[in-house]
Amino acid sequence: MAPTASDTAAIGIANLPNQRHKIVSRKGANFTIMVVGESGLGKSTFINTLFTTLLREYKKPEQRFAKQLERTVQIDVVRAEIEEKGFNVRLTVIDTPGFGDYVNNEDCWVPIVEFLDEQHQGYMQHESKAHRKSPDDLRVHVCLYFINPSGHNLKPLDIEVMKQLCTRVNLIPVVAKADTLTPADMLAFKERIRDAIATHNIQVYSPPVQSEDEDTTRRNTSILSAMPFSVIASESDVVVNGQKVRGRQYLWGVAEVENESHCDFKKLRNLLIRTHMHDLISTTEEHHFENFRINKLTAEGRSDDDPAVRARKNLEQKMREEEEALRKRFTEQVRMEENRFRQWEQKLISERDRLNLDLETQHKQVKALEEELEELIAARRK
Repeated sequence: MAPTASDTAAIGIANLPNQRHKIVSRKGANFTIMVVGESGLGKSTFINTLFTTLLREYKKPEQRFAKQLERTVQIDVVRAEIEEKGFNVRLTVIDTPGFGDYVNNEDCWVPIVEFLDEQHQGYMQHESKAHRKSPDDLRVHVCLYFINPSGHNLKPLDIEVMKQLCTRVNLIPVVAKADTLTPADMLAFKERIRDAIATHNIQVYSPPVQSEDEDTTRRNTSILSAMPFSVIASESDVVVNGQKVRGRQYLWGVAEVENESHCDFKKLRNLLIRTHMHDLISTTEEHHFENFRINKLTAEGRSDDDPAVRARKNLEQKMREEEEALRKRFTEQVRMEENRFRQWEQKLISERDRLNLDLETQHKQVKALEEELEELIAARRK
């Protein structure tokens, strides 16, 4: 039998993750966020607060509703490059001014849906070219849908738009201006939103919860339980207990942006940037783009009836099943080893306690014999 790498000297296979890390660090990443909601809900302030920089310019109040008579929803694209610890992220923020600002908002979501489909279509056409260079990829990785904090329920417009968006993009509902509701009202409002989402079968982004790390599982569960996220956005600092924090100053006190007892901004930021950015990108590639591609090819008369396509899909399905089985078996073995280690540790503790008890008993017997010996010696002397 041929020797394995563990039987001989190291040959460098373990450096592959380091090589991958260097490649990813050098290339950076593309991340596209779309914000959808009525004017005045703080979308621009939220984006600027999220990335702690001025990405979105504010419109003057007298110009905010100047284009209502045109009844058009625009698509504004803002690009920026953000660097942190040597890693570059090419960030794209897509805003939808004019959405929901009219008395009659019929089909106001059509420009947004068309934009999402156009990005998938453009990327699909690029992939079919003979010479492929780096594409201008504007596929949206996450869509933040801002909900008016009315405290009552979702409007019919909100329900219809989210039903249209959830099949095309990772959809995350956000309750804007959380400092306008009391904590009790916010909890009740969130519950009504969750009921409406479940009733109308709206598929919001659900991050993977289970993980081999218990801390990661608890963190994911905490993030998932907070959806829809209530947020407070502010670009100014206020002083609380002698420390500067992001927040809004009111006569009754301060609403802190990163205080989890005030809002869910910190959880949403962790979801978007710190913990699930890669999952949002991969879900867009593997789920939403693939669904668009399948529907497009099926409409053109190309389906899985092709033997080559069917064989490839069967192979991919088999490989996924085997990978999932291996992952479950590995996880089960790890749990078994952990249980065995805990049992062994418990036996060691029990044995230690027994030996300590025996030692204490022997010590008492020795002390009793010493006292008896002293009594005998004292009796002889008399």
